[in-house]
Amino acid sequence: MTSPEISVIVPVYKAETTIRKCIDSLLAQTFKDFEIILVDDGSPDRSGKICDEYAQQDSRIKVVHKTNGGVSSARQYGIDYALGEYTIHADPDDWVESRMLEALYNKAKETEADMVICDYYINENQYIKQKPSSLKHRVVLKEIFLHLHGSCWNKLIKRTCYSMPKVEFPKHIFYCEDQYVMAAILRYDIKIAYLPQAFYHYNKSHGLQGLSRRYDKNTYHVDLKIREMFKELLQDFPEQQQIAIQSKTRSIVYRAFTLGRQCFSNKMFQKEFGFYAEKMHISSKDPLLKWLIYYSCKGHFHLCNHIYWMGVRLNRIRRTALH
Repeated sequence: MTSPEISVIVPVYKAETTIRKCIDSLLAQTFKDFEIILVDDGSPDRSGKICDEYAQQDSRIKVVHKTNGGVSSARQYGIDYALGEYTIHADPDDWVESRMLEALYNKAKETEADMVICDYYINENQYIKQKPSSLKHRVVLKEIFLHLHGSCWNKLIKRTCYSMPKVEFPKHIFYCEDQYVMAAILRYDIKIAYLPQAFYHYNKSHGLQGLSRRYDKNTYHVDLKIREMFKELLQDFPEQQQIAIQSKTRSIVYRAFTLGRQCFSNKMFQKEFGFYAEKMHISSKDPLLKWLIYYSCKGHFHLCNHIYWMGVRLNRIRRTALH
């Protein structure tokens, strides 16, 4: 049996309502020489059975059933099982356009690239451009913490890249696992190409569900752990390391502010993040949010958090009324 040109890896968990659309969009590809690896991460719903049904209908589909270990372990399982020269990931609540694999593969062959980056859509039609300012690996490494998405679903990557030292999806991490692996790969002087087209439809609302349910002390410690992981990974790249730490710190403060009302008192929030207030750049697309976080860092967390969520609820009511 000859190996396929491309392996598409789909981690599957509680996706019975969306997985069919995802798989159908992959099977509709104009490019035919690929395999789909569906990694059932111990899903308690019918997701695993749906995957098996598709595998019985198309020999290009392989299903791996495993005990639940999180999305990071599921992605690594997929890489370990992959046979293709190139790999790309897809999430089970997203879908892709029919020319995606063909266009990315042709670009990879034309440029002899190890990684091809393309644009993507949020939901149906919000176009997100992903052009790096340079195709040098150090520049792209820096920019995945600035304005490029750290995902592995808008990047076709040679499978051999996953064999390089320290390139492995980290265990026990349920987000940022893809950005971590992209950073690990981009430490190496690989050849990168960019295709100014979008094929992937990222369902942002579904993607945020797992992160928005709660924020507690355990989540906070995981955030800190992830920041330390990036710090260690990039210790030989001081410029990129500094940008990564700043990016992760901003993310921690934002998540703690928006979701941590049950986790932090005013004093605790000030103690943890008071240092950040002096480093904030107030000018932004959402200056009110910046000011609320600033005064939270100064000891007024609960009041500012209450104002923030009042605004969120009012916006929801306004959007509902418009529809």
